[in-house]
Amino acid sequence: MNKFLKLLLSVSLLIATGSANAALKVLACEPEWGALARELGGELVDVYDATNALQDPHRIEAKPSLIARARSANLLICTGAELEVGWLPILLRQSGNSAIQPGKPGNFEAAAWVRKLEIPARLDRAEGDIHPGGNPHIQLNPHNIALVADGLSKRLAEVDASHAAQYQQRQKDFALRWQAATKRWEAQAVPLKGVSIVVQHRGFPYLSDWLGLKEVAALEVKPGVEPSGSHLNEVLEQLKRQPARMVIRAAYNSERPSQWIHEHAGIPAVMLPFTVGGSEQAKDLFGLFDDTVNRLLGALK
Repeated sequence: MNKFLKLLLSVSLLIATGSANAALKVLACEPEWGALARELGGELVDVYDATNALQDPHRIEAKPSLIARARSANLLICTGAELEVGWLPILLRQSGNSAIQPGKPGNFEAAAWVRKLEIPARLDRAEGDIHPGGNPHIQLNPHNIALVADGLSKRLAEVDASHAAQYQQRQKDFALRWQAATKRWEAQAVPLKGVSIVVQHRGFPYLSDWLGLKEVAALEVKPGVEPSGSHLNEVLEQLKRQPARMVIRAAYNSERPSQWIHEHAGIPAVMLPFTVGGSEQAKDLFGLFDDTVNRLLGALK
């Protein structure tokens, strides 16, 4: 009997120790937030990205495998600002996970931590894929990443209080490295200030705001609506009056519209990674901005 009790106690201790040391399960709606969680959590977190850089984050299917991830998640990190409005509510509802529902500590919205741009004066779905709270593509300004990192580190410490000190220390380390990198990117990007660009999708206002780029036209007729041939011709005519130096698109966008403008207007077509994993160089957040700035500067040459 004593041997049995000792064995039972040992098993219980192992289970308790395993539970204490188990990594916090994080489900990230977009790769940039998964990358940030890994920076701030290290070995303390087990992160799964719900989407990748070659997928349009507006249009994702809540597949059973993704619902299973949501069901077991301790923390959900999404952009918010209705970026995921077409699929996240379904995912949350079918997961049955009360810990990650809106308003709970396990539900973190990155966009709530930054100043939004392009808040519409009026709401009309006839105008395309508009977002009432402003443009949700906040990830291409490193100052936004810093703000979100501060908020996310606090949330990690709240959800996983036993490791609060480690999250705080990792945040301090990340902030120092990020500040130094941001200064370097801004020094490199000085030649981009005031440069006129065409965007394929209106997904770059925070990048333009950060670097001082001037968006003179968009290839989409309306946000989220693929460009028609007649609209591309209209853009081409506009560029004769108001030239641009390049046309840019995200990695998940079709290259055809940008390539058409490149061929007819004679300006470089630039694919930007847009998020972590969007190019070979953009393997983490630092690589995302390294590659973005380098590609933009390369187009000037």
